[in-house]
Parts: sequence; structure tokens; C-alpha cells
Amino acid sequence: MIEKIGSQERRRHMEAELTASVREISGIGQQRARALGKLGIETLGQLIGWFPRKYDDRTSIRRIADLVPGESACVQAMIAAPPTLSHIRKGMDLVKVRAVDDSGVLDVTFFNQTWLKGSLRQGETYIFYGKAEGNLLRRQMASPVVEPPGRREMTGRIVPIYPLTAGVSQLILSRSIRQGLDACRDILPDVLPDEVRRDHQLCRIGYAYENIHFPHSPEALALSRRRLAFEELFLFAIGLRRLRRRREVVHVSPCQAVDMEPFYRSLPFSLTDAQRRCIDEALGDMRSGLPMNRLCQGDVGSGKTMVAAACAYFCAKNHRQAALMAPTEILARQHYAGLAPLLEPLGVRCALLTGGLPAREKRAATAALAAGAIDFIIGTHALLSQGVEYRDLGLVVTDEQHRFGVAQRAALAAKGTHPHTLVMSATPIPRTLALILYGDLEVSIIDQLPPGRTPVETYAVPGSYHPRVYQFIRKLVSQGRQAYIVCPMVDAGDAPPDERKAVTDYAKMLQEEVFPELRVSFVHGRMKPREKEAVMSAFAAGEADILVSTTVIEVGVDVPNAAVMVIENAERFGLSQLHQLRGRVGRGRHQSYCILISDSRTEETKARLRIMSRTADGFKIAEEDLRLRGPGDFFGQRQHGLPGLRVADIGCDTQLLQEAQEAAEGLLERDPELKGHPATAQRVIELFTQNEDIFN
Repeated sequence: MIEKIGSQERRRHMEAELTASVREISGIGQQRARALGKLGIETLGQLIGWFPRKYDDRTSIRRIADLVPGESACVQAMIAAPPTLSHIRKGMDLVKVRAVDDSGVLDVTFFNQTWLKGSLRQGETYIFYGKAEGNLLRRQMASPVVEPPGRREMTGRIVPIYPLTAGVSQLILSRSIRQGLDACRDILPDVLPDEVRRDHQLCRIGYAYENIHFPHSPEALALSRRRLAFEELFLFAIGLRRLRRRREVVHVSPCQAVDMEPFYRSLPFSLTDAQRRCIDEALGDMRSGLPMNRLCQGDVGSGKTMVAAACAYFCAKNHRQAALMAPTEILARQHYAGLAPLLEPLGVRCALLTGGLPAREKRAATAALAAGAIDFIIGTHALLSQGVEYRDLGLVVTDEQHRFGVAQRAALAAKGTHPHTLVMSATPIPRTLALILYGDLEVSIIDQLPPGRTPVETYAVPGSYHPRVYQFIRKLVSQGRQAYIVCPMVDAGDAPPDERKAVTDYAKMLQEEVFPELRVSFVHGRMKPREKEAVMSAFAAGEADILVSTTVIEVGVDVPNAAVMVIENAERFGLSQLHQLRGRVGRGRHQSYCILISDSRTEETKARLRIMSRTADGFKIAEEDLRLRGPGDFFGQRQHGLPGLRVADIGCDTQLLQEAQEAAEGLLERDPELKGHPATAQRVIELFTQNEDIFN
């Protein structure tokens, strides 16, 4: 039972305000509030909107004799002897206890939880939840969750597992959310119109929040998740429809036809038919008199950048400016190094603008931009900075859609008067899904690779192949090549995986024990952007032989000399993500390899790794990814969804996505301005924070 602390007056105050501070919750002081702030949780509304990332089904209790080593389970057992405390070394204390039931003995060890010596009492019964270890004769658990029977906080029910940060445990967060829900459940605004909720058989908002956090049953969880996922997709669809409608009523001066032959003749290679088709579609948009909003999807290495270059050339010859925004400084520099030598001989004045430029160079670039002395500016988020003004911004190109949301595209577009927008994405998704997801964009697809590209040879092998894999890397490095290794990430129980420790420990092991004669560097997502870029730049310059990383390199620097990608624990990644990682190699003239290491023997893993080994077509892989993931598994790790979607998952919720889109279109037909649905309108505006004029 959860202990409730706090006055009635405090509770009344919470009930009145979803915007009240989390400090109103009993047990959340200044330090804990600061820790929650790192997760973006500052108000009660944000607290109860912090949804679980997965669930553990802890409803069934096993006998000790039925525990299976390697599997997590609940067991109810009695403490057979007083707990013992051992001080091993500084910072390492062990509490050991022996528990028994009528089937056997369980030895339990707790690390650095000295208070348990006094709270676990001989002769009393407890429920332990953890991973069983040992063997059939001697079963063990290390640092399990433990509580008395009947408490049902962390055992005996479907337990939500939340994303955490240092200073906040699962139990603290769960108790805080319980208090927040008790205070706010009855005042939660329901942004779904009643008719939509009824037509699609969706539960009410209070029921959904209660059962997404504290599910009474798997069925209640399914109903709640369906309701909240539908709501997200419904609001997303309305916002995109509003953006599209606004674009359709805006008219701009059409661009004039331009002779593109000088551009095509200047290229050192011939464009594919697919590239030509995408360019023709984009230039047709720019001549139409309506602002272009087009998504150019292409597989890794399909030549999307040339589509952007052609549009920038076309824009410059119409005496307007173009801007290309890349997600990282190193990619911006790479684009500049590739495009400036191509376009400047054709009379297109190019410049680079990133946060890392010296102040004097930044001032010179911004002054030239404002004066109209630059035709094509390539940069990072610095292009959005205050003080960056354009003489006449006619084209906005954003590179890698999943790094930039609608709001950032709109922020850059706001630097001009209804400029044309081209979004380049190397994340293949099926066309039908793209048309739904990117409802504010037309979709072009580059479905051909340039001729002469050597496919990356892909192999799936078990962990026992490590010595052979390491020897293969050593051989390639001796030939002058470089290697990526995506290291394993291990869940640390309740805590989030420690990305920094995983990478640094793995890189240290490789450097000291496996490759002492080679240069091993590492990069991870906890590094500051400048640190990451410095490591990647050094790797690109050949200053390291092996780069150990997490998936931070999924969208990264172009290193033509990198010829092997090793992905540890490959079963932990979706097919599309594996394909993106594989795309980091195979960019030069050397034969490249991708080695997927996994000891998982499940049929699903075998099927997924077979697909990776047999095809290099990103669109086929995306289709298979969606097919294999099926309707999703509520008790498993949630797959990656769209930015801004906390519950919905496009891979699992394709049918729900279609329903939500149809419901959104129906509502907008009946109430185009949403004047009869102010709560819905307000929530859409909040989701599209930098697009508040979509309702103006």
C-alpha cells in the first residue's frame, strides 16, 4: 500500500492546477525536483504524462524449484536465517540472505543496500523479483526487488518501467505518479471529441492514464495504450492537415524555367533516372506558384545530395537564396566541401555557417547573406540563430528528416517569405506510410542506386566468432582500412543503460586486450557535440583505426576508407536501424563488410538477420521490419517511434494510424477551423509549438 503524505490543502491546490510544480508532491524536494527536471518533468501534468517505456508482467509467482537460470521471475519465500552484512572494500558492501519455500533454497545477495540487514526479518515471508542465477542445485538472485506480500507496488502486478535519470528510482517515480494521478485524474482535459471516441470505441482519458501507469490487467493496458496512441496520431494528423491547407492557400511568385544542362554537364557522373525524376518533380513544384514542401526519400548512397544541389542551382539562377541545414557540424562541412566546388564554377556563391566557425568568419558570412552576396548557405542550427537574416530566402533544404521536426523546418522557413522546402531522408519507410506520416509533404523516392556501387557483404555470426572477427579487422586495418564497432548496451536493471560506461569500458578492453597495436577511439551520445565531432573528424582523417560507438554514428560522417561495420548484440536493433548502421560503410572503392553478432536463437532474430544478409534494399527492409514487428508486444521494449510520439509506434500501429488520419479528416470537414473543439485546437497548437499560426 502506498503511503500518502500531505495535507488536504496541498491536494486541493494540485487538483486545481495541472501546471502546479512537482514540488507539490510529497517526497519531492528541491534535489529530486532538479533530477526530474533533467527528464523534462517540472509540472504535475508532465509527471503523469511521463509514460512507461516497457512493462514487466510480475503477476505470477513461481516456486524456487521452478526458477529457470537466466529468466526473471517472482518467487515467494521465507527468510531462513538472519541476514549477514559483509564489507568487501570501500564502496562495496554485501547483504546476504537465505530464503526458502517448500520446494528449495534461494541464496540472495544485495549490493550496497545495507539497510536491508535490519529490515529483512528471519521467519517472515517476502516476494523477490529478479533474474534467477546459479544452477538446478543452487539457485541465486542478485539485488532483486523485494517487498512483503500484498504491498503490490513492485511485484504481484504488471509493473511499468520508466525512463530514469540519476537520483530518481522506479519506486520513487511510481509513487509520485500515483499521487499526481490521484490529484489530477478527474480534471484531465479530454481533447478527443465525444463522437470520435465513440466511433472508434476508445476509453475515457482518466481510465487511459490510470491503466497506462497502473494497469489492472493486460486487457486494460491494451485499451489504455490504444486510446493514448490514437490521440497522439489524431492530433498529429490534424496538425499536418492544417499545415498542408495553409500551404495550399498561399501563393508565391513562380520560379522561371532554367536551362539545367550546364549543371548536368558539370557533374563528373551521370544521374540515375530516379534522381532526374525527383529533380523534375521538385523543379515543377518551384515553378507552380505554390510553396514546395517535398520529402525526398532515398536509400543510403542513392544520391539525394545531387537533388538538393540541382534545386539550389535552380533557385540561385532565379536570383533567390538557398539554405541547407545539416544535423551536425561535421556533416555540414562535408556537404560544403562536396557542393561548393561543384556549384561555384557555375556562378553559385556558396558559404558555410556553423556554431564552430570563428566569430569573425561568422560575422562575415551573416553580413554577406543579408546583403545578398551569398546564393547558397550550408550550415547547422546556426542558420536559425537570431541575427541571421537573408536577403531573399527561396529554398530551405533539411538533411535527415528524423533529426528535424516540423517546428525546426518551420523556424528556418520563417527566415523567408514562404520559401520552398525540400526534406532529404535516408530512412526508408514504405511509400503508403510516408504519405500518411508526412501529411504536409509531397513524397519523391529515389529507388535506384548509382551504377558501379559494390554491395556491402553482410554476415550474421554468433559471439563465438569474436576471435575470427577481430582477426578479420586486423587484416583489413593492415591493408589501410578502418573499422566501426557498435558496442553492446546492457540494461542495468531499473536504471537506464549507462551509455558512457558501456562504450568506454568496451573500447578500453579492445585497446588493451585485443588490439594493443592499433589506434582505438570511441564516441557516445553523452559526449558534448564538439567532443563527438572532434572524434569523428579525427576518424575521418585516418587518425584512428577503430571507432567504438553506440548508434550515435547512425547518421554520421562520410568515411570512404571505413570498410567494416561490426554490430554487437544485433538482435537489439530494428531492421531499419541495422540498415542505417550498415550504410556507414561501402562509401569508397574498397569492398566493405557488415558483421552482425548475436547469440539470440529466437526465430524472429534469425528471420531478421537473414533479411539483412540477403538484401541491401532499404525499402524492402522497411517493409519486412513492419511485417515482422506485427502488432507489437506490450511487455517488451517499445520500438522507436516518431519524434514527439510517446505512446504510438508507427511500426506497430499502422492500422490505428490509418483510423486516426480518417478521423482527423472527418473532423476537419465538419469543423475546418475547430471552433467547436477548442481543447483539440489548443492541444494541436501545443504540439506544433513553433507553428501557432496554423490556426490563423
